[in-house]
Amino acid sequence: MKRILLMSLLAISTALSAQKPVELELWPDGAPNSNGITTPEQKLENNRISNVSEPTLTIYPAAKPNGLAVVVACPGGGYIRLAMNHEGHDMADWFNAQGITYAVLKYRMPNGHHDVPLSDAHQAIRLMREHANEWHIQKVGIMGASAGGHLASTAATHYTAGTRPDFQILFYPVISMDLSNCHKGSRDNLLGKSPSEELVRLYSNELQVTGDTPPAFIMHSSDDGAVPVSNSVSYYLALVKNKVPASLHTYPIGGHGWGFRDSFTYKRQWTGELEKWLREIL
Repeated sequence: MKRILLMSLLAISTALSAQKPVELELWPDGAPNSNGITTPEQKLENNRISNVSEPTLTIYPAAKPNGLAVVVACPGGGYIRLAMNHEGHDMADWFNAQGITYAVLKYRMPNGHHDVPLSDAHQAIRLMREHANEWHIQKVGIMGASAGGHLASTAATHYTAGTRPDFQILFYPVISMDLSNCHKGSRDNLLGKSPSEELVRLYSNELQVTGDTPPAFIMHSSDDGAVPVSNSVSYYLALVKNKVPASLHTYPIGGHGWGFRDSFTYKRQWTGELEKWLREIL
């Protein structure tokens, strides 16, 4: 009898915590710019996609919202593809369990049009704020991994009226576009192979931090062979220099691209630290 009761309570709990995701077109009336991609979106192995030209925002409303935060996640992929699951959708339940409404941005690939991904990130933040009453939102944060971390940190340093995120969460982010410290594939795909020095500086986000940049939680592995950990370190130092609250967590091993995967040795550490940090900023 006790077993039946326990199973019934578990079923009720699961039903209450399960919320149907809501997918919104990012630009239902048409985007203000184009990335020039005309070929169909392509599904790749490991749940990655490329040729993205029709952006969407998938929202996972929290069953018991704390009313204070939402994360707009920008998956990585070198600005040429998107790792939608382990750097995006797979984290929805974890955030929802904390009362945080969670959203995954399928943003357009730049294809050499550097303004396009940032336009999508700005629009995602606007949409979340337009639905603030519906989803009980008071703060909107931006999160990203790898090249998505570059997009998230760009949104945090290149905002316009109404698009400044309230906080930023960065997984092994690309930060700099300087050849001495960058992920060259992300740089080439975003800025082109021969960008001007002005453009390189504009998108080197460690150089764009001000005292108004939102608080940051940053994670990186010291042995990352794709995006040097110095990207996170330089960004963290710029935040500290400008007196912006920042938390940097580096792990001795793990490489690149771990996201929400259980195989990452330090998953328990980063989830625990991020959960604490989110409670503090809420």
